[in-house]
Amino acid sequence: MSWFTNNLGSILIGGVVLLLVAGAVFVLVRNKKKGKSSCGCGCANCAMKGSCHKG
Repeated sequence: MSWFTNNLGSILIGGVVLLLVAGAVFVLVRNKKKGKSSCGCGCANCAMKGSCHKG
């Protein structure tokens, strides 16, 4: 129990960082399912447009 109390600050900061990363991944997956580009520059002139989006 003393280990937990001695490292409570690090545990809380790690939890916050984990939540931020999970939120970013969630937004990227949701945007990918909606067909939005992750780079924001459009796909018209992209060399990878054929492998990035199907159809």
